[in-house]
Amino acid sequence: MGGLSWWIWAESAEQIVLTLAEAEVITDPDALAQAEQWGLDELELSEVDRDPALRLMREERAQQRGKPGFGVLAGRERVYLRTFEEGLTYLVEIGQDGRQLRQVEVKADGTLLSSAMGGWPINPPIDLHDPRYVPMEITEREFEDAWSRAVPDPAYED
Repeated sequence: MGGLSWWIWAESAEQIVLTLAEAEVITDPDALAQAEQWGLDELELSEVDRDPALRLMREERAQQRGKPGFGVLAGRERVYLRTFEEGLTYLVEIGQDGRQLRQVEVKADGTLLSSAMGGWPINPPIDLHDPRYVPMEITEREFEDAWSRAVPDPAYED
């Protein structure tokens, strides 16, 4: 799993995430100091169409903006989702930055396995502006109930 990086100049971080889908804006001073050494391409937000990947991110965001639920989950302290991947069901707790904090895997036999993301080597953020996540939302209570009944997943360190 990889990522692409640019140095984008805009009026605000919010302006960037409202213009580009799947964008993460780095504001941590230590991370910014590291990024300054990477020799990233620099663009004004108004120039993103010069780069094919950024153009696709802008076009995707424009399509999302017209759909019900756009931005509904963004800005919340916590978001809880039920996701489905490769025939498995997951209940996930997402932080305000879009990163998973905790997860409960629901096995086909009903077994619940818990894991905290602290032991995960990669935890990319999800785009909480994306309206596709709105129908996946569950309540905090539903997540916490499953978490309390789950056993630690031996595949992950908590």
